[in-house]
Amino acid sequence: MSLNNEQLNKLSLTGIESSLRFAQIALDSAERLVKLQLDVSKQSLEDHTKAAKQLGEFKDPQEAVNHFNKLATQNIDKAVSHSRNVYEVVSAAQSELSKLVEESVGLYNKSLINSIESFAKNAPAGSDATLNAVKTSVAAAAAAVNTFSKAAQQVAEFTDSSVKAATSATADAVKNSAKRGATV
Repeated sequence: MSLNNEQLNKLSLTGIESSLRFAQIALDSAERLVKLQLDVSKQSLEDHTKAAKQLGEFKDPQEAVNHFNKLATQNIDKAVSHSRNVYEVVSAAQSELSKLVEESVGLYNKSLINSIESFAKNAPAGSDATLNAVKTSVAAAAAAVNTFSKAAQQVAEFTDSSVKAATSATADAVKNSAKRGATV
């Protein structure tokens, strides 16, 4: 089984395109994460500056403590929101990369099957059983990759729902704790 120059060029071009898409996905995700971090840092600096000025204006210590508790609750809410945003960016990148890998594996399998069929046309007599065994092996490998991809997608969906539930529970717990602290 040999590949001609056209097949090699196509295979090389496909590999280069996949690598470029991978790099683009990685850079886009990194850009979103950096922007998110910078926005949070900027907002945090503004909030802390404002809080420091406000704390200096309180005359009653209990009023300052209540305000401090309110700020702590707001900061926890912001941290939970920020972690949710980071998770969404990472999850989107993982999803895009998974699609890229699935497409690449699919193209590779298609190319491999085409090569086997091309070889089969020029194969010596009596090699049908061997070629059928190779085709069956390739089909089984493709099915295994497909099953693995589906399982990984189910795990990602389960993880996504678990993270969302945990984030929601954390936010609710913080709000309930803040309400109890305010009534005490």
